[in-house]
Amino acid sequence: MYHSWLDRWDERRARRGEEGKEATDFVLDAERAFPDAKEIASLEEFCGLADQAVADPAFFDEPSGSDQGFQRQDGWLKFPSGISTDIEENNVVWAKITESGSFDQVMVVFHHWNATTRNRQIAKYFSRRGITVVEIAMPYHFERRRPGSLHADYMLSANLGRTIQSVRQGVWDGRKLIRWLKSEGYREISVLGMSLGSWIAGVIAAHDPAVSKASLFLTAGSLAEMVWTGRATRLIRDSLEPEIELTDLRRAWGPLNMENYVHRLARPDLDLHVVLAKRDKVVLPELSERFMQRLKDAGAKPNILELNCGHYSLAIPPYILLAGLSLKRFLSCADKSPRRI
Repeated sequence: MYHSWLDRWDERRARRGEEGKEATDFVLDAERAFPDAKEIASLEEFCGLADQAVADPAFFDEPSGSDQGFQRQDGWLKFPSGISTDIEENNVVWAKITESGSFDQVMVVFHHWNATTRNRQIAKYFSRRGITVVEIAMPYHFERRRPGSLHADYMLSANLGRTIQSVRQGVWDGRKLIRWLKSEGYREISVLGMSLGSWIAGVIAAHDPAVSKASLFLTAGSLAEMVWTGRATRLIRDSLEPEIELTDLRRAWGPLNMENYVHRLARPDLDLHVVLAKRDKVVLPELSERFMQRLKDAGAKPNILELNCGHYSLAIPPYILLAGLSLKRFLSCADKSPRRI
């Protein structure tokens, strides 16, 4: 009875999330994803460039490596993004810093898609326990929102190239922030990603050796399959389905598939923590389970917490309390042995 109520609660929350959303046109927009692309007009050509990006270990490395332009004031940090888009607001990155008074550990938080508020409770909780929390705004969210938009529809959409550009921008911004934190003297750097934010945090952890711990909430490997099957992305699928098959979408968004980076995530100096929801209709459990298995096959030993709730109901008690306690233990523990609850 309780879980039936919980499922209905998640569905009502999903419907509220659809308000104001509209289907958009399917667009390749290859030059956004691959700036050196010239006159790419076919899906096959786009997929070829995506294959090259997957094989390129530097695809998520910011070319300039510039750490200039950081401004910090009254608990806020802002700096220029490494990618320049046609939305001026999106080209400046904002982050909220909640200090702990210690330079031993800092956690960078990447929020979920279409987030409207930062995670003040998380920041307050961990800062009181000696962990500085930095909440970064992902592309097209918060201070970076596209004027007039109700949703972060430029972050994730049926525009294949812009979606890759946006995720890549989020990764570059996160890595630039991490370099700054290292330069400021923070010793141990962790990342926490929630839902879409887990893809950003996961790709960063896979590519940046400065990250020693990564916690991924409500995650999976293939972003393409998540969008195709998930409850929150039905309108995106409606735009995609007449123009592209899932097989091709997997290949086109291959650079965004964390399954392609499992060996990087399995590096011995990275600890992994994962929180999954057994009743999730946004990131389907079978996609998460496959990703977990591929991590293990690559030699990773993730600490996995599975809760009997849905995607949205993870945010309500007792599930959010259990997830928070699990994260606290993970950040406090140096033991890399796997656990499954």
